[in-house]
Amino acid sequence: QVQFVESGGGLVQPGGSLRLSCAAPGNVFRSYVMGWYRQAPGNQRELIASMTGGGIRNYVDSVKGRFAISRDNARNTVYLQMNSLKPEDTAVYSCNAIHFGRAIVPWGQGTQVTVSS
Repeated sequence: QVQFVESGGGLVQPGGSLRLSCAAPGNVFRSYVMGWYRQAPGNQRELIASMTGGGIRNYVDSVKGRFAISRDNARNTVYLQMNSLKPEDTAVYSCNAIHFGRAIVPWGQGTQVTVSS
């Protein structure tokens, strides 16, 4: 079964930074758009950033200018650099492959990001 492994979360103060990593199987990584999602308590999971294999990036408005998604094709890894973090960024962050606008791999545990002073 295909599974992604997310890492890099933690507790950070407002204004701080974190870099999340997601290791994916090579065949999936090369074939699909990769995206970062987050789910805050009581909320639905939302797609916040995505990147095609060709380098086209998209972000939800709430993270534009603060977060940056990138891909390392040699390592089959997608990253999310998060700067200027806010308490409202607190959530479980997960990655997935996207096909026709939908996440296609069963969700893993994700990585918890908590922004608090």
